[in-house]
Amino acid sequence: MGTILEIQNVNKRFGGLKALDDVNLRVEEGHVHAIIGPNGAGKSTLLNCLVGRLVPDTGAVTFDGRSLIGQKPHVINQMGVSRVFQTPEIFEDLDVLQNTMIPALARRDGAFKLNFWNGLSTEAEIRDMALATLEDMGLADDRNMLAKNMSRGNKRRLEMAMCLVQKPKLLLLDEPTAGMARADTNNTIDLLKRISQEQDVTFVVIEHDMHVVFSLADRISVLAQGHVIVEDDPQHIKGNKKVQEAYLGEAHA
Repeated sequence: MGTILEIQNVNKRFGGLKALDDVNLRVEEGHVHAIIGPNGAGKSTLLNCLVGRLVPDTGAVTFDGRSLIGQKPHVINQMGVSRVFQTPEIFEDLDVLQNTMIPALARRDGAFKLNFWNGLSTEAEIRDMALATLEDMGLADDRNMLAKNMSRGNKRRLEMAMCLVQKPKLLLLDEPTAGMARADTNNTIDLLKRISQEQDVTFVVIEHDMHVVFSLADRISVLAQGHVIVEDDPQHIKGNKKVQEAYLGEAHA
């Protein structure tokens, strides 16, 4: 196990606003690495730099030994980086199984055709992998349900399934439990723990719910005003005065 993602001296400005200020961060392979901080701290800007939606003004971002700077989002995705957004990006009028199969398909000439990634060569193989992923996510029984009829929590799970079916090396989760009831949140925590332990995937999680952060994370980076003020293990983050001054989250009971 080594470093799978390294962010070095990354800066990003929007006009006169410095959204990222000399950010340095390392994510170890197989870990769950949480990024926390108040609104406006630069968390989403950093995530957008990792998936190619934004390009840092200066600095380096290296994933699995390759630079992500200047790469298009679809190329970064094919390199093994997937992202779950704050608002689920799913196809509401397709069923759950169809949604899960889509990442392994390419849309050409108005129809979905095989894209032949991940060593899959037939639609039957893609279907089997999608069904196995839905089983892992606890959604197999809903495979024929239209996505628009799912609960918010299950829509988030479906988007995770759409990412995991691609067998990513790194999965970026942008507030994966936002808007969930506590029971759904706890179920999602248990699910992510199991995936982290059983599958060869590293997680970077942005989350405001401290219950989620301290239940999941192996390592935590705290952003304030675009700068990493603390990076440490969860047990050392809780009582850190810099963290308390910069960011007061929900109770972590």
